[in-house]
Formats: sequence, C-alpha cells, structure tokens
Amino acid sequence: MKHDTGRITSMLQALEALVRCESPSEDLNACKKVIALANEIATKELGKPAEILDVNGRPVFWWGAKNPKVVLLAHLDTVWPIGSFNPIWQIDGDVLRGPGTFNMKVGFIQALYALKGIEGVESSVALIATTDEELGSQTSRDLIKRVAKDAAAVLVLEASLDGKVKTGRKGTAMYEVKAIGLASHAGLDPEKGINATIEIAAQILKLKALENVEHGTTVVPTLLKGGSTSNTVPAEATIEIDARSFSQSDLERVDQAIKSLTAETTGAKIEVTGGLNRPVLEPAACQALYEIAERVANEIGMAPLGSAQVGGASDGNFAAAAGARVLDGLGAVGGGAHAANEWASVSAIEERTNFLNAFIKELLK
Repeated sequence: MKHDTGRITSMLQALEALVRCESPSEDLNACKKVIALANEIATKELGKPAEILDVNGRPVFWWGAKNPKVVLLAHLDTVWPIGSFNPIWQIDGDVLRGPGTFNMKVGFIQALYALKGIEGVESSVALIATTDEELGSQTSRDLIKRVAKDAAAVLVLEASLDGKVKTGRKGTAMYEVKAIGLASHAGLDPEKGINATIEIAAQILKLKALENVEHGTTVVPTLLKGGSTSNTVPAEATIEIDARSFSQSDLERVDQAIKSLTAETTGAKIEVTGGLNRPVLEPAACQALYEIAERVANEIGMAPLGSAQVGGASDGNFAAAAGARVLDGLGAVGGGAHAANEWASVSAIEERTNFLNAFIKELLK
C-alpha cells in the first residue's frame, strides 16, 4: 500500500483518544471505558461493532469471527496509574509519547486498521483485546487458551524489540515469601524476639542461589517489607519474587524449591504463596509463522523483520501452550515499555499496519 496521509491521520486520532482514556489494570471502571471507546473506534472504522464480553468480571473486546482461523491478540490495560504519565500525549517528529503507547495501544490500532479491506475478514479473523494482561491474565487466560486451541495462527500485538518480532519468551512465576517471627523490644529484650527480617534475608540468599545462567533462569527479589516500628524486633517480613526461565522444566524446578522453603531461624516460620504464571513460549511454536512473515515482508518491499527471544512474557505464552502457532511482537516499533521514556515511532505505524494486512491475507489463503 502507498502512503495514505488521511489514513495515518485517522489512526493517530484514534490512538490519541485511546491513550487519553487512561486504563490502569487495577482500575476496573477505567478498563471498561477504554474497551467501550475501542468499540466506538471499531464501529466507525470497520462498520461493525465488537462484542464486549464479561469474562470473570473483566471486560474483553472481541471483534469478528466466533471461531477464528486467525486471532489478533492484544490488551488495552496499562501499568500507568491515572495522571502519572506527563504529558499524556505528545508527538515530537517521529517520536510519539504517552502512557501505554508502546505497550501496547499502538499495536491494537495497527491490528484494527489492518483488518480493513480484507475479504471475508468478519468470518475468519478475530481481534481480541483483554484488560488484565499486566496483572498476569488471571481472568482471561482460559479464554485465550480456548480460542487459540482451534486457530491456525495467533498474532500477538505486543511491541517489537527494536523492530524485531518475538519468537520466544521466558515463562514466568510470581511468589510472596513471608517470614513470621516474634516481636519484642529492640532495646530492652531483643533476645526474646524472633527477627523476621533476619530470617527473610536468609531466604533471599537461598532464592538467589536458584538461578541458572544456562537456561536464562532468574529469581529476582523485588518488593521487600518488614517490621512495624523502629524499636521493635520485626514479627513479620515479606519478599516478593519474580522468577523467569527459557526452560519450562527449570522453571518447575524453581517452583518446587520455593514452595519447599523452610526457616533458618529457630522458632521462625515460612509461608509461601503464588506459583507458576505463564508457561514458556518455545521458539518451535513461532518458527513456521516467522518464516511466512519474513516472506511477506520481502514481497511488499519491507526490510527483513528480524527476530528475538526475550525475557518478558505475554499472552502469546498461553496461546502456544494451547498448541497454537504463534508470532509475537507484531505491534509498535519504539521502546521504554513500563518506563517514563515510553515511546513509539510514528512512521512505523503505517508500515507495520500494511505488513499486518498482507500477512493476514497470506494466512487466510
């Protein structure tokens, strides 16, 4: 397709509306508003409204086929609390900034506009956008697995890595480890207490030792809390853990080890909550679609896409676990996911939309 000034203007207007409609995952009302807005945009641009589903209490946008051959998978929730990203919308040359632009409202808009002009698209393709992806997709994962199971291809509109599509992702697991001790006065009789902070420190060292460089297995202590007052031996302390690996078996090894943690301090107790979240997205699940994508890119005159395996997980992990062929990272070109410098390339929006349109047509042959 040739450059279409009117279309890119329309896309940027739709995108600005979505970005200004801030949608942090934890704010259910905000998520409902952004899905309603997405439906207004779809109705205007595609001539047919989406169905807004209630899936375990969360809104899901579903436009197109009930039993799709090709699934375009997106999410419209973000990590940004309302009012925390300023300015909320800015374009400076080729750089577009705003909360959730790169991750991943640009990807949603690209997918929606890519559906235009495809014959029979309503009966063969579905564009699905969830609102709990940044929370681990607890409510939407079963829907994703179900629709992916019978699809010929699942195209995930998460952001690219420097323009590269993603052909592998680590699996993830999340935990909270709590140490329970006994409070006492830190000055008068510290020996009568059981220091939960000291106990949790010992657990952190054990957790870090679970890492495995060979499989890219990381076990990262993140949020640490402990104690109640500055002159009291802490009765409780907790550490949250983010574990990831390119190997499912190694991730399961870590899971078993964390759930088997025992106290090092006499009298202390350890409680563990959490567990495995997203399974590994294996490169084998992506290879076939990646080869087709590179061929399509070449046919329409694009430079090679390139590919990468990354540590971040997505709903593509669930789709692949259900047996689907998956290609991820088909969304924005830019950077700064979850960071204050989040940005997306304006010029890449049209090119990636054109590519996605050609890619979908190829998959429907």
